[in-house]
Amino acid sequence: MFIKILLVFLVLALVVRFVLPLLMRYLVVGFLQKQARRHAQQFGGAPFGGAAPPPPGREAPGQVHIDYVPPTPRRAKDEPTEFKGGEYVDFEEVK
Repeated sequence: MFIKILLVFLVLALVVRFVLPLLMRYLVVGFLQKQARRHAQQFGGAPFGGAAPPPPGREAPGQVHIDYVPPTPRRAKDEPTEFKGGEYVDFEEVK
């Protein structure tokens, strides 16, 4: 009876040690590939940062198109252009 229990325990240990990691790897890779396909269908891009063709009506890679440039605010002449520091604030160290 003791030998049967020991043999069952040995077989279970071997299955957990060698077969379970292979099974888990297979399941996780399948799940990730499924999610990547869903992402590509939903957002129209290649999964994992792959090169996808540009959508129609868009510029080729490397070309930049700027629609709007906000105006720069005008500074007063007496306002300094460089920051020279702020006010000195005295503090007490709390122990």
